[in-house]
Amino acid sequence: MAGISTRTLQRIERGANASPETLKCIASVLETDFDNLQKEQDVTMEDRPELARLSAEEKEAMEYVRDIKAFYMHLLVFAVVITGLTIMNLLFRPGHFWVLWVAFGWGIGLFSHGLGVFEVFNLFGDGWEKRQIEKRMRR
Repeated sequence: MAGISTRTLQRIERGANASPETLKCIASVLETDFDNLQKEQDVTMEDRPELARLSAEEKEAMEYVRDIKAFYMHLLVFAVVITGLTIMNLLFRPGHFWVLWVAFGWGIGLFSHGLGVFEVFNLFGDGWEKRQIEKRMRR
C-alpha cells in the first residue's frame, strides 16, 4: 500500500535507515505523523550503536548478506521438504508422482526469490521505486 518494495520494507524491519520519502509513504499508509516515524528511527539507531558507526555501503552489504542467507535457508527447507515428500510419495502412491507438482510450484517461488536476491532481473528497480514515491508524494 505504501508503494515501496518488499525488500526495502524488510531492510527497514531489520533496522536499516529509511529515506525520508520512504518514511513519508509508510506514515501515510499507517495514518501516523511522519515525525513519529523519524523519532522512532532515531531511537532505534541509538539502541544499536554498532549500526550507527557503519557506513551506508557497509549497511547495504550486511543487508545483502542477510538476503543471501535467507535465500539459502529457503533452498535448504525446499530440499528437505521435497525429499521427505518424495519418500512419502514413493511409499504410499508410487504410480502417481504428485510430488512433482509441489516441487514445481515451490520451485517457481524459490526461483523468483533467487532472482530477487541476486538481482539477476530487477523488474522493480530503484528508479521504479523513486518514481512511485514521487507519484505518491504528489497525491
